[in-house]
Formats: sequence, C-alpha cells, structure tokens
Amino acid sequence: MRQGKNSATALIIAIMLGGFATTGYADHHGGSHSSLEALATGAHRSAANILRNAERHPVETLEFFGLEANMTVIEILPSTGWYTEIIAPYVRDQGKFYAAHFSPNASLSYMAPNLRNFEAKMSSDPALYGKVTVRHLNPPHEIVIAPAESADMALTFRNVHNWVMADQQHEFFATFFAALKPGGILGIVEHRAKADAGMEVMRTSGYVTEAYVKELAEAAGFEFVASSEVNANPSDPTVHPRGVWTLPPNFRMGDEDREKYAAIGESDRMTLKFRKPL
Repeated sequence: MRQGKNSATALIIAIMLGGFATTGYADHHGGSHSSLEALATGAHRSAANILRNAERHPVETLEFFGLEANMTVIEILPSTGWYTEIIAPYVRDQGKFYAAHFSPNASLSYMAPNLRNFEAKMSSDPALYGKVTVRHLNPPHEIVIAPAESADMALTFRNVHNWVMADQQHEFFATFFAALKPGGILGIVEHRAKADAGMEVMRTSGYVTEAYVKELAEAAGFEFVASSEVNANPSDPTVHPRGVWTLPPNFRMGDEDREKYAAIGESDRMTLKFRKPL
C-alpha cells in the first residue's frame, strides 16, 4: 500500500546527507549480482528518482511480477528510464534487457527527443547499461521488439492510456504477445479509472478501467494471473482538471491547488499480471 509522506521525507533527507545511496549500489561496476532493494536506492539513481519509490513501490511491484535475474525482459516504452535503472542492472549479468522505446520516425514531437535522451543515458554508463538493447516500437511500422517468442517477461508502467488515446491498444498488445515465450509474463501498471468510466473518459483522462485492460490482454491471447493493490491510492478521486497529469509528478496546473494535488500523491494504479498460454 502507499507509504506515508513522513517515510518519503526521511528517505530524501538520508539521501541528501549521503548516508543512504552510497550503501545502495555504489559498487554497480562490479560483476556481482545486486538485490532489487539495493538497486532501487543505489547511487546511480538521482535523489528525485529514489524519492518516487515511496509512491511507486518498485521492489514490491517487480517481486509481484516474478522478476528473476536470469530472465530476458522487455520494458515497454521506458521513457526516461525510471524503472530501467532498476531492472537493467538486475538482469545484466545473467539475463537480457530490451528497451522497446519510441522510434526516431514517430509522429509526435516529444518522442524522438525522449528516445535520444534515453540512449544518452544508456551510453553514459556502459558498465551499468552497456548490455541494454534498444528497439523501436511504432505500430504498425516497427513492432519487432525482441526475437519472436524469446522473452520471459514484458513490463509496462503507466502507458496503456497512451495507446488507448492513439487507438493503437490492440496493436501494442499483439506485439507483446509475439515477443513473449509461451508461459511468458506480461506485467502492467496503469492509472485506474472508476469501474463505470466510459471510453471517452479513457481517451482523455489518462485513466483506464481495470476491466478494459483485462479485455485488451485477453483479446490478444493472454490469460489473467493475478492483481495486486501495491500501487493503489484510495485518496485519488481520478477526476481532475487536467486528467491524471494534474497530479504529481506532472502538476499540469502549476501552482494552482498544488498542495491539494501533492497531498493526493500519484494516481490510483492497478497492477496486473498476465501469462501467455503454454
């Protein structure tokens, strides 16, 4: 469940004093395997990114999905690499990591620069990220994000609403299905709309109903395995002037009612686990 604001404050103070991150993953250039806990709070992560742990629960989320260090993992549209910082080093020595990122040929103006920034981040620390393979995901033109039926796990965090808004949701799910081995896991974290929300809400608010995500996954051939409330936020009413982007970390309303939205915290999110049938 959501941790309190006091724990987040204590965490960032510890980071700023230098006594926390240096014990996390400062030795990331060595060859030894490191735990998810150490990576989530490691010195290779910024203080701002570590602070988000209190809202996003990366360790508990990845453990729920069943991530193992020897897996071949695809992260779908990792954006700035918040989760990449944890997953890629975790599987670096025993597994394989594919980042299915934006295409340089993508139509939306923010996508190509976002890809370039991610690639620069990967190249900035070859010892940590040098084994990351970046693939482009731009349905229907670029959809080979890993060799067919090669991946043990595909993970996506807060992305489904974008595919719904672009009316490409079915193409994306079909892409994941093709890349996963039989028995492979699809893990999804997504902003959760109220159960009675219609398609217009899902196309504009950034929130998607849990039932619709399950419908999309099952239509692509996946079977539902389990759900977790680790990323639930009952304080989020899900109706905001600028959709989910009203809340942190975006704060699209600027200073208007900022304290109110900061008190709500990040969105109420579903955490769903699916499997490609054997």
